[in-house]
Amino acid sequence: MDIFHSLAAVRLIFILGIVNLVTVFLISFSCRCLPGSKLVGKALMKNNLYRRFFTYHCYIWPVFWTSVVIHAFFAIMLVGWPA
Repeated sequence: MDIFHSLAAVRLIFILGIVNLVTVFLISFSCRCLPGSKLVGKALMKNNLYRRFFTYHCYIWPVFWTSVVIHAFFAIMLVGWPA
């Protein structure tokens, strides 16, 4: 199909790649392991801003996986299955 070889598809793949990078950063920064670390854990959990951000960890996952699936689908349809 021509829709997968259009400029809009390439732009969508690029934008979703950026969304993937941003959400994986947010997920890793809001991970439970980070506050449990001895270096920054206690200081982070005392910060109200980080605690509010920490509560959104579970809500970032659906955005991440939806973005990954759509990104992979369009990339495979554009480039083809990697050999």
